[in-house]
Formats: sequence, structure tokens, C-alpha cells
Amino acid sequence: MRTLVVGLGRAGADLHLPVLARARTSVRQLFDDRPVVACDPRRLPAERPGLAMVGSLAEAAALLDPSDTVAHVCTPPSVRAEVMAELAERGFRNVIAEKPLAVDTDDLARVIRLRRKHGLRIAVVEPWLTSSLTVRLMELVRGGTLGEPRTISIVQNKPRFRRSLTRPSHQTAFDVELPHGVALALRLAGSARVTHAAGHDLTVGDVVVPRMGGARIGLRHNSGVRTEINSDLTSPVRERRITVEFEKGRAVGHYAVSDDDDHSQLTVTLNGRREHEVLRDDSLTEWVLRAYRLFHAAGDQHARGFAFATDVVQLLAVAKNICAEPVIPAARGETAPGSVAAHVR
Repeated sequence: MRTLVVGLGRAGADLHLPVLARARTSVRQLFDDRPVVACDPRRLPAERPGLAMVGSLAEAAALLDPSDTVAHVCTPPSVRAEVMAELAERGFRNVIAEKPLAVDTDDLARVIRLRRKHGLRIAVVEPWLTSSLTVRLMELVRGGTLGEPRTISIVQNKPRFRRSLTRPSHQTAFDVELPHGVALALRLAGSARVTHAAGHDLTVGDVVVPRMGGARIGLRHNSGVRTEINSDLTSPVRERRITVEFEKGRAVGHYAVSDDDDHSQLTVTLNGRREHEVLRDDSLTEWVLRAYRLFHAAGDQHARGFAFATDVVQLLAVAKNICAEPVIPAARGETAPGSVAAHVR
């Protein structure tokens, strides 16, 4: 299959293009050997071997056969539905969409309508779900050695000042790291509802970027497990950590914090004994290879993953709505209607 990458910001230029280069080298039979086509009217990177750059989707469609092309939509979340609509009108049917699939339920409804109307096959980027660390955690959850899981804590911290101050491609911190965390929690513990949420601004001197400093969300799963996910985008250190407390022990995992390394780590504690593993974990490359294999197959093999991605968007939309409600000053000893505590369900 051929490849079209739409949007050459951080996700398109710094993640998808390098990952595609690795994937095309490792499993050649999945990919046409002609150049990847990259489209962004605002950002054209320096010439790269194996890359054909265009300034519009019209130009891209003239170079490609939409029927055997996978389009990677790496634009900001707020315009993804619009881009997918144009791709569909030009005959493209195989789509890889960066996370989150949509910024709210209205956008999500547009994407769902597009998918039904045009028969789109949409895969939403979720590399944590193909991670070696996630596979090991799933084995622990299902294996029973540690007993039933009780709580999950996910921390997703990194300093994100420059991009938030200069290129506001996301509207809230809920759209940056939390889609990964929510998807991971659902994979490990099943369906859930939001119990509470909070967010804060990014402040540097006199400059304030609303709702981009960080976010927090609490989930209660139908299985009884409780999850807390925190993301601080003003943190001085990078960390992607998950802690699963079981009846009889604990598992602490560390995902790779950037594309600079491709290893994750897991420490399991049971009866006072600790076992530590270092795992080879190029999860995004593995995810892309899996997505292309499913595009090669007949039918919509991505339907289940798409439904899963819609669940993530809906939970994040609830959390954003909680944070969007005004905080009304309360009398001493009372809970303000817009406060986090008022939304524990």
C-alpha cells in the first residue's frame, strides 16, 4: 500500500515519518516502494529521501490511487473531521487518525457519520495498546498470581512549554497525554465512568495559556477497579508511569518517555519479592505495522478499535465538561457546584 501523511507538525514529521521509514524497512511486503506523499500547506520540511511533498490534498490525490493508499491524519484534533471529510470526498477510504479521534462529542458524531456514509476504515493511533509493557500487564491482570486488581494510577508528566506557548494545536491538556492513559485503563480494567476531573492553566510569567497546564481524571470501572490519571505539562521531568495495586501485590511499569528510546520497564512485587524486567518496546512501529496488516485484510478489521476509540473520546468529553462548569464561591463548609468534589458520582 502507498502512504499519505497529512499534517507535518510534531506528530506527522517527528513521529509518523520516522516510524514509517523503520516499518517500510522491516516489513517491505506491506508497503509500496514508491515515495511517501506528505501534505501540509503551511509546513514543508526539508527534502528527504523517499518523500514527495505537496501543498494540498488535490495534489496528493493526483499522485496517488486512493483505493490502495493509507492516509495518516496528523492535523490538530479540532480540524480532523474536516480533513477526513475532504479525504473521503477524494476517494480515500483507509485512514489512520492521530489521538484523540475528536475533541468533543459533536466532532465525534461528524466522524461517525463520515465513516458510515463513505465506508471509511479508521484506525486511531494507540501505541500503548500494542506495547510490550501493556501485554505483560494484561498477563498479570488475567493470570491471577497477584489476585484481582484494585486500583490503577497513571502518571503522564512532561514539560510542554514551548509547544503550548507557540503552537497551540490542542485546546486542553486532556487532549495531549490523557487519551493514552484512558485507553490503557479501559484495556486493563474494562468499561468505566468518570467520577471526577480537574485541570489547570499553563502560566509563564504574565503569559497564561488556559487549560494547558495539566489535567486529572478519575474513573470507576464496571469491574470495581478505580483509576486515577494525572498529567502535568509543566513538570520539570518526563515520566510515563503506571501502578496497578492487586490483592496480593503490585506492578509498576514505566513506558518510554520519548522517541529517543524504545524500551519500557516493569517491576512486580509479590510476598516481599521484587522482580524487574526491561522490555524492548518500539510500540508505535508495532502499532503501524498492525494497522497496515489489517488494512490489507478484507472488511473493516479496524471497527472494534474504532468503537474503543469513541469510548475514550466520550469519557474525555465528560471530564472536559466537568472542568468547563463555572466555579461558584460557596459558603464555608459547603461544596462549590463547579468544584471537583461536587462531581464525584
